[in-house]
Amino acid sequence: MADRGDAAIDSRPRGVSKSKFREYTETIVGALALAFLLRTFIVQSFEIPSGSMENTLLVGDYLLANKVIYGMKMPWSATRILKVRDPQRGDIVIFRFPLDRSQDYIKRVVGVPGDEIQIRDKQVYVNGIPSKDEHEIHNDPHVVSSGAGVRDNFGPVRVPEHSFFMMGDNRDNSYDSRFWGFVKDSDIIGKAAVKFWSWDRKRWMPRLNRIGRPID
Repeated sequence: MADRGDAAIDSRPRGVSKSKFREYTETIVGALALAFLLRTFIVQSFEIPSGSMENTLLVGDYLLANKVIYGMKMPWSATRILKVRDPQRGDIVIFRFPLDRSQDYIKRVVGVPGDEIQIRDKQVYVNGIPSKDEHEIHNDPHVVSSGAGVRDNFGPVRVPEHSFFMMGDNRDNSYDSRFWGFVKDSDIIGKAAVKFWSWDRKRWMPRLNRIGRPID
């Protein structure tokens, strides 16, 4: 007969086995948390809905934006950490639309803080020097006079501190800084990096030659 002080032998396996439901739940929660962190700080996907960046970006292109290069923005704050560099002329960036920050826009940086921007008969001048971007296109031969609008004749204006002047590559069909002003650094989301998918809505088929291509 066993003494009362003897320890009983437990034949059950050590530890408590997790139920399948708990395992699935933890996996899903972990995946969602990782996706949230990636989207918030590292990379984010966007779809191109308009032709303002043709022919660089077409309607139906899907792209990934690098959110690290300009500094990871902390949630509910203008603070950025681990910045690699500031936006430069020629960068294609995604930003919150200044007139409605619930909308995301994509344009090319034409002017950085301190630059003087002027447009004369469709020609962009940066600090008095003609600026020709190999990606820009003009589909309308008509020149809008300075008294009739700002599309083809604009400025000069000086880009404020912590702000940028943006234009679409499709210069005759882009709603950009010529019409609504500058983009603040705090509204910049990231730099367009690569096209991961492209869908031709007219032909109802993918554009395979555009998939995986870097954006410049």
